[in-house]
Amino acid sequence: MADAAIDLAEPPAPIRSRFIPRAAHAPLDLRPLSIGNLHIGFPVVQAALSGYSDGPMRIVARRLGASYTVAEVLIERFLLDLKDRDKTRHVLALTEEEHPVGGQLMGSEPADFAPAAQKLVAAGFDVIDINFGCPVKTATRGCRGGYHLSQPEIALEIVARVRDAVPSGIPVTLKMRRGIDDSDASRDHFFEILDGAFARGVAAVTVHGRTVEQKYVGPSNWDFLREVKQHAGRRTILGSGDLFTAEACLDMLHYTGVDGVSVARGAIGNPWIFQQAQALADGLPMPEPDVAEQRRVLEMQCDLCLTVGDARRAATTMRTFGIKFARLHPQHVDVRNAFAVARDLEAWRSVLDRWYS
Repeated sequence: MADAAIDLAEPPAPIRSRFIPRAAHAPLDLRPLSIGNLHIGFPVVQAALSGYSDGPMRIVARRLGASYTVAEVLIERFLLDLKDRDKTRHVLALTEEEHPVGGQLMGSEPADFAPAAQKLVAAGFDVIDINFGCPVKTATRGCRGGYHLSQPEIALEIVARVRDAVPSGIPVTLKMRRGIDDSDASRDHFFEILDGAFARGVAAVTVHGRTVEQKYVGPSNWDFLREVKQHAGRRTILGSGDLFTAEACLDMLHYTGVDGVSVARGAIGNPWIFQQAQALADGLPMPEPDVAEQRRVLEMQCDLCLTVGDARRAATTMRTFGIKFARLHPQHVDVRNAFAVARDLEAWRSVLDRWYS
């Protein structure tokens, strides 16, 4: 599947001075988001998250207000070699309540993208998303992900092959960073790929405000996102980067003018971010999940994990998510440490009984 899970260092504290002030609880007139012919609705969606956005996480996000989610990125060769086995069936498993849902591809060989995209369509994904943004070394050294931002000709060949391979009613989208680095050449390559992708039929582009070289260090450049949207005009642009709170999601929409925002790390352990953003946009008080609500959602996600895998895999997954959910607990350090040593579901449930009762 993906080369590596994304870097999950603690998110930085929001820098409110970067954003245009907005009156508290003032309703916002937000345009509903559409991707091609696909109506999404509220313009705050969940990004693809390597090692995280599996079916259970996506379903929880949908139940808590996400209008659209994207599955964790799949390497094209892995997908083409994937067999229909009990051990791997969950990779392409979808449920009715997930739609609309996107499948994301990453790879190095242009010729492999088309059949891989067709396999995602056959599995039932509503959108095919191409990843030109992953900054991890295993991706870029393998000429995948963000590496393609250095070679516009190859990147656009991939876009054309995918668009030609899937039915016209299936939108194709693109995930990009603002360049390999801050050089003029990287900037030129970015806009060459952006404009070329739209010319080849891409329905929307998600832009992360950091460079590949930055990885997850330093602030996301929202001024660049604003420039990209002004350049794109009526073409659909989603923004990404530093979306760790519901307020930040609305601030990005307001400041940059993008058509939607794609929440990545900010959604891990806080699936309430979507309903919180909706409440703020409606001028309502932002709901804060108490300990009982946190337990309810943790148990919900665990139950969903057990529908797609055995108890051992569910325990591994939920230990990881428990550590992330612990950030919201009043005694987050103790809870995080308790989840970290829970090696099976019995021990994991004991943490709930001890700290979430």
